[in-house]
Amino acid sequence: MSDLALIPDSIVAAVPEAALILCTRSDEILALNASARELLGIGLNTPPFSVLLGESAGHFLVFLDEIDSRGSAWTRQVAIRRPDGTPVHAELRGRPLPGQHGKVVLTVTDLDDLDRRREATEVAELHRAGLTEWKRAESFFADLERRNQLILNAAGEGIYGLNAEGKATFVNRAAQEMLGWTTEDLLGKDIHSILHHTHANGDHYHHHDCPIYKSFRFEQVNRIEDEFFWRKDGKPIPVEYISTPIYDHQILAGAVVIFRDITERKENEKKLRNALGEVAELRDRLEQENAYLQEEINSERAHHTIIGKSAAIEQIVARIDLVAKTDATVMISGEPGTGKTLMANEIHKASSRSRRPLIHFNCSSVVPEAVEAELFGQVRGGPHAAKQDKPGKLELAQGGTLFLDDVEDLPQQVQGKLLHALQTSTVRRVGDTREKPLDIRVICATTLSSKGPLAAQRLREALFMHLSLFPITSVPLRDRPEDVPLLAVHLLSVACRRLNRPVPAIPARVMRELEAYTWPGNVRELRNVIERAAIVTKGQKLEVELSLGFAGGSQSPEAIMTEAEVQTLVRGNIVAALRSAKGKVSGATGAASLLDMKPTTLHSRIKALGITEADWQ
Repeated sequence: MSDLALIPDSIVAAVPEAALILCTRSDEILALNASARELLGIGLNTPPFSVLLGESAGHFLVFLDEIDSRGSAWTRQVAIRRPDGTPVHAELRGRPLPGQHGKVVLTVTDLDDLDRRREATEVAELHRAGLTEWKRAESFFADLERRNQLILNAAGEGIYGLNAEGKATFVNRAAQEMLGWTTEDLLGKDIHSILHHTHANGDHYHHHDCPIYKSFRFEQVNRIEDEFFWRKDGKPIPVEYISTPIYDHQILAGAVVIFRDITERKENEKKLRNALGEVAELRDRLEQENAYLQEEINSERAHHTIIGKSAAIEQIVARIDLVAKTDATVMISGEPGTGKTLMANEIHKASSRSRRPLIHFNCSSVVPEAVEAELFGQVRGGPHAAKQDKPGKLELAQGGTLFLDDVEDLPQQVQGKLLHALQTSTVRRVGDTREKPLDIRVICATTLSSKGPLAAQRLREALFMHLSLFPITSVPLRDRPEDVPLLAVHLLSVACRRLNRPVPAIPARVMRELEAYTWPGNVRELRNVIERAAIVTKGQKLEVELSLGFAGGSQSPEAIMTEAEVQTLVRGNIVAALRSAKGKVSGATGAASLLDMKPTTLHSRIKALGITEADWQ
């Protein structure tokens, strides 16, 4: 054997306690002194060290990790058994062997022998001090413990202590009441495995991850604000706690934990979150209302004013001036595209309600079964299983104006409820029992004549009479051709500004064609033609295509088309728009914008009419 091999024996031989040198890589005991052989029951044949560990191998690996990370460590959690199976109640202390990687020096202290010697020493000292002194000391410590218990039990927070092995040493009354555990349940037990063993989500909470463990093992003060302790009845309670290491004559002896049940605080925080959620919902509602208003303001029609010099336009403006300052209900009737929405905007802007919103609701754009919820709002749950409370158009128009477009398409079952809301000035959401005050002005628009029988047939008589208090008729463009030049110039300016293009001149020939055309789509069709022309025009003069429905002169206003002819006209108009937009549907220059309809609606019509890419290319 070489001299280097003899060095370990000389190291352990100089240690008065049982000591050995272990190679952690090979599990080989390289050297051990006589005390170690006697304590561990090892004869001449030295077994691998793992033979002595049994089921404590895991604890021993943690002990080795601590040696490696801290430079030294001690533990009493490793249960050693002699080769003959008898247990050794021992404390292990370890440190790396200098200059020898993977080798550690272990000292093994027989705790049973240590306890016997300590007891013998204490007895001898007591005998020497005399019986009187012993009684005085006993009385002093009993009184001190009693006073400490009174202080601990008077505290409102839960307090418990644990030793260096993680076992409970005391538990105050508040902790017992909060957790339901008694001192008999906890004292001398591994308290982590009793009340701190599992996370709230059900995951296992390992000792080594616990901040309390780190307090009595690594001398850390830890303040934790959101964890759970488990009650005796199996229910978790949210707690905040602080764990602090405690010392006995400058030796780390354990830790004390002070905790507080924060269930009530959590409930208050939940209520606060709910309240903030309601505030956020209100904010979202206001943001939606604001976005809606901004969209209305920024939409193309918001740039329009009522343009024209005909007698019909002058009469419309005069009637708007008469009714705008009142709160009277207005019924605007006229063909599609004649500017009914524009008139509603002008009435609202000139009214005392102009600082509040004008809410536009198209009665034909929503499926009948959803009209009631859209108009009156709904509560979470309710008949339609709504996921959250939602205000209806009536509520959004509070203090302002509600514009009901295509009012003749309002479902019959909703008309009675709307009449009741307008007559009582109250609104009740779908699924709710509470009524809210309602202060709105109503403007309606219909494509039916307000004086004809069809409008009265489509609407309940009482509702029709209520809504048609002040009728205004929108005159079709074919009946006022003198307004076409002014409208064409204005619409061209708006289109070019939106398309970021220079404004071309309108030749006299083109203007005559525009005036001669009958405009079955009214101003909306004129706008589409002008915008399409602005897109395709390359030079300084406007190039207009009036191939759709134009035969070189005006058609008779009384000309009636069949449904098939109307569908052909609609299909051709959509194809022309797609051709001008190069197949693009959405966006500022898309076909939907040219046709003044929603992209989703245009997609549906393209599919229904069987329009393919080959049609517009």
